[in-house]
Amino acid sequence: MTTTDLGMPVKYYQVGSWAVGNRLLDPERRSGQSRLDRSNALTSGHRACRGCGEALGARYVLDAAMRATGGRMVTVNATGCLEVFSTPYPETSWRVPWLHSLFGNAPAVASGVAAGLRALGRDDVRVVAQGGDGGTVDIGMGALSGMFERDDDVLYVCYDNGGYMNTGVQRSGATPPAARTATTQVVGPEPGNVFGQGKDMARIAIAHDVRYVATASIADLRDLEEKVTRAMSFHGARYLHVLVPCPLGWGTESAATVRTARLAVESGFFPVIEAVEGEVTSVRRIRRRVPVEDYLVDQGRFAHLFKPVRRQEVIDHLQAIADRNIARYGLVEPVAALPSSAPPAPTAPPAPPVRPEVP
Repeated sequence: MTTTDLGMPVKYYQVGSWAVGNRLLDPERRSGQSRLDRSNALTSGHRACRGCGEALGARYVLDAAMRATGGRMVTVNATGCLEVFSTPYPETSWRVPWLHSLFGNAPAVASGVAAGLRALGRDDVRVVAQGGDGGTVDIGMGALSGMFERDDDVLYVCYDNGGYMNTGVQRSGATPPAARTATTQVVGPEPGNVFGQGKDMARIAIAHDVRYVATASIADLRDLEEKVTRAMSFHGARYLHVLVPCPLGWGTESAATVRTARLAVESGFFPVIEAVEGEVTSVRRIRRRVPVEDYLVDQGRFAHLFKPVRRQEVIDHLQAIADRNIARYGLVEPVAALPSSAPPAPTAPPAPPVRPEVP
């Protein structure tokens, strides 16, 4: 407890995210979103759905990138939800230099922008490309791989909401197994999206040996901002994959977006990692591990796993995916064995020395 200048008591309390409140920190240690001088790259007036994770992610990322570059930055945006809800012609909610590309060529356009700036000798202006999982994992995969191979000086950010949300919630290469979408209906003996399909985009980027690769979640603002800042400290191809829940496509409450993203991380279903030059260098440890069911149960796209009958074998399969992520990246700190209070077990007496045989 503490008091204000007026003598009124103020109580600080924990809210479940294990984050220290900004008011308790020195100004320099506070998050970028709490600063009065933040750029507000994506401002009010856009037409995103209430609780849109992508709107949060884009603002967090670009505000951090603007701060890291001193405001000298150009953004290339693929077609998709982010482009549609932020720029209804003739209006825009962007307060940064912003270019719209086609659905699948944002990496190529960003590479061209970087090349043009290099030709002009403008090495002080940085380039950030961004798109959803449809324009990244599927349609733009070839252009992105080319950008990686050429080591173009671009940070590409994928906002992963697990589907083609703008065109009616169709399945993408980032849709999780068993999820219901418009093209993976809840019918047949194995309802929802097929197991064994999809792409792990972060691992694909790491396999290209690009300068910097990271995954992040909108549920951990400081981690996300720090990764954007670090990404902008590198030159060459970089990749950031951000989990951004979609209330419309996922069938969640609008107020549950951040909580849902946090459960994805705490269950191990979405691993948060960092890699430099093709090698994983750090991971975000899970503080309080939860079963993957806690992540699934409040999402309408997984409702068929719980009723009218519980599909335990499918839930177990999804849990196995989370367990594999945890084992692959070491997301859970090994628990040290507690000292035993029982007396030590008796030990056998040492064997007598063996005498050499005398011939």
